[in-house]
This record gives sequence, C-alpha cells and structure tokens, in this order.
Amino acid sequence: MNSKYYVPVGSAATGPFDLEVTPESAGWTESSLRVLTLTPGGSAELASGDDEIIVVPLAGSAAVSSEGTEFALTGRRSVFDGPSDFAYVGRDSAYTVASAAGGRFALCGARARQKFPFRYVPAADISVELRGAGNCSRQVHNFGTADRFEADSIIACEVVTPGGNWSSYPSHKHDENSDVESQLEEIYYFEIAEANATAVDFGGTGFGYHRVYGTPERPIEVLEEVRSGDVVLVPHGYHGPSIAAPGHHMYYLNVMAGPGDDRVWNICDDPAHTWLRGSWDHQTVDPRLPLHAPSEGA
Repeated sequence: MNSKYYVPVGSAATGPFDLEVTPESAGWTESSLRVLTLTPGGSAELASGDDEIIVVPLAGSAAVSSEGTEFALTGRRSVFDGPSDFAYVGRDSAYTVASAAGGRFALCGARARQKFPFRYVPAADISVELRGAGNCSRQVHNFGTADRFEADSIIACEVVTPGGNWSSYPSHKHDENSDVESQLEEIYYFEIAEANATAVDFGGTGFGYHRVYGTPERPIEVLEEVRSGDVVLVPHGYHGPSIAAPGHHMYYLNVMAGPGDDRVWNICDDPAHTWLRGSWDHQTVDPRLPLHAPSEGA
C-alpha cells in the first residue's frame, strides 16, 4: 500500500493543472506546487492569492505577465538541460502564463505575509552547485534559496542526480525551530530521464526511489518508487536518500516553507549517517557532472 504522502502522477490533477498540491490537500499550512501544461498558443489566467509564486519552466518557453509588465522566459527543452530563467509573482497578484510553442511549467508557492514585486531572473544568474562526491554526487540549481533570492517565505531549488547515484543523503530533517534546525514543509516533485538520455520519460521505464522516516516521537514511514510527475510530501522526519536507477538520471524540484519568522534552511543529519560527509574529502565529483554546463556568469 502506498503512503498517503506519495502523490502518483495524474492523481492530483485539477482544473488546468496536471498537479495541484495545496496546504489544504497536503494537510499542512505553507507550501504548494502546481504543474501547468499549455498547448501551443495556450495561456492560463491565474491569481496568487495568499501565496508568493515562482514560475519555473520545466519544458518550453513562456511569457509571464502581471501588473502591466511581461517577462519572456526562454525556458529549456527539459529539466536535464541546466537551470532555467524564472519569474516571481508576489501575493495578491493576478498573473498570466502563456506559451506560443507550448510547454510544462512549475508554479512553486508558499504562504506569504509580505508582498514583493514582480521580478525576472535570467538563467545565467542562477548558482549551480556540485554537491557530494563519488556515487553521492549531484547537481543543485539554487534558484530560489534564501541566500540567493529575496522573498517572504519560499525556498526552492532543483537537484539533478546522475543514474545510479544517491541524493538527499545523508538523510536529514528540518521539522522544528531550534538553534540548528528550521521547521519547513517540503515538496519533492520528480522527473526521470529516458534510458541513457536526457529526454524526460513519462509513462516509460525510468524510475527511482525516495525515503522518508521519522523519530520515535514523530513517526512517519515512506519508501516509494517514483516516476516522472510523481510527488512525495515531507511534513516532518528524516528524508533521503533519493536514488536514481542506473541508466536513468533523476530530477527533483524542492519547494519549502515554514511558519517561522526566519526564512532559512537549517538541517540536522541523521546522526547514524552524518559520517558520510567526511568520506567525500577523498573522492572526486562524478565526472558526468554538470550534465549541462551552466551559462557563462552562473
């Protein structure tokens, strides 16, 4: 039996969205994610409401307009083609996403108290980090992290894990506010590449695994096979690893927010596995990374 924290592709499609995860549907208070697919020439008129929104092209390009301003997002062919440019929409804003050629777009959301202005960030300005080493190597696009982008509460990033590698490891948690940890609800949205390729595999053989587990005081148990379009919710507990099957690169989009006053990503490793970080000092980063070199200036 699948966990209630696992959202298979297609099971949370509503209205214009292929996927809609809201605080209400997730059973929490802050984080949300919608995935919007537009046919060529299609558009969607939307409203941010109580949320701030980051519009990230997963595949294709778009024009995002709000408050009399329009930003053209160049986008990308797929999530395995490096970071994309994006647009930020503040709370209490009407906005439109339109695509001349069609595409798939992530609308990352979080409850916001303060309204920030409508903004555009080019792909060249996004930090690309190679994290870990050996078979724990992965590529992180820090487009919406607290240290890279100003916002009210949202924290968002992308991770690309080469086939056969482990990611989100050592397992870690961020479910309470303390001197070393911040309380954050987290959404993992997955896309898996076709065998030995960088095209996204929907309905094919590509897969990976994701793990979430708790403490004696706050138990949770998730171990799911994930495929393109699947989501895993992390309300609390240790999460990781995310494991990419050999031959299939794994992408996931993380969207986080919490009820605390500080917008910060502080984590605690599972004490049983934190020693692993020291082992990376004697290993090299997987030579397949970066899968696509970042643009000049990134």
